[in-house]
Amino acid sequence: MEVSATAKFVRMSPQRARAVARELAGLRIDEALAALAFMPNRAAAEIAKVVKSAAANAEHNYALDRDTLRLSAVEVNDGPSLKRFRFRSRGRVGTYLKRSGHITVTVDDGSA
Repeated sequence: MEVSATAKFVRMSPQRARAVARELAGLRIDEALAALAFMPNRAAAEIAKVVKSAAANAEHNYALDRDTLRLSAVEVNDGPSLKRFRFRSRGRVGTYLKRSGHITVTVDDGSA
């Protein structure tokens, strides 16, 4: 059975979070949390929160055993971007985007 958890509107570039998410697919919950604990990226802490939440959802809502859970998918999708301006020379303005993302973690116990 697949169980998921989502963190929405995380104020972090999805591109940076995807670099961390690529490393995790197929790992057991404990292995994934151990790997995330030693990653220097800021995205690792946010993804770890969602992994813990997905494991808790599986345990408490569906009575699944935590030791059998594996990460089947870690997706980082684009969220809304805040549009900001920085003033440039000669009276012009330069735009830049403060990006956000939605992190979805899906865990599976391996039963069909």
